[in-house]
Amino acid sequence: MKRLALCVTLLMVTAAAAAVTASAAPGGAKVGLRRTADGMILVNSSGFTLYAFTRDAKNVDNCMKDAQCIKFWPPLTTTGKPVAGPGTKARLLGTIPYRGARRQVTYAGHPLYTFADDSSPGSTEYVNVSASGGRWPAMDAAGHEVTG
Repeated sequence: MKRLALCVTLLMVTAAAAAVTASAAPGGAKVGLRRTADGMILVNSSGFTLYAFTRDAKNVDNCMKDAQCIKFWPPLTTTGKPVAGPGTKARLLGTIPYRGARRQVTYAGHPLYTFADDSSPGSTEYVNVSASGGRWPAMDAAGHEVTG
């Protein structure tokens, strides 16, 4: 019985250590490029459109100050260095402080966001929509706004 208890305890400790290691493993958010109805635009690792916010200044997230804004336009965050996918430019990728150990990914100085109601990867129905006091264009690989 003691041996069984010891084995179970060791398994639990090993599993806990593996979970901590997995969650703490460095890994950056991937920014890719996808062909859409609005042209080639930046997307996250799941293929969903990445947006900029016209009220943001270079390397400054102004959406974070508004709970409703963040609810609908969650920022693309990372705990590691962001990764440039094919067609994107690593030199244009950066990060700015967000919350805790997370950082918000930027591209050409534009903080990047997803949209909570995007229906599917590559969806562009919300590109350049007006919300939260600004517009939400997509971005191209050169770091320019795509307005649809």
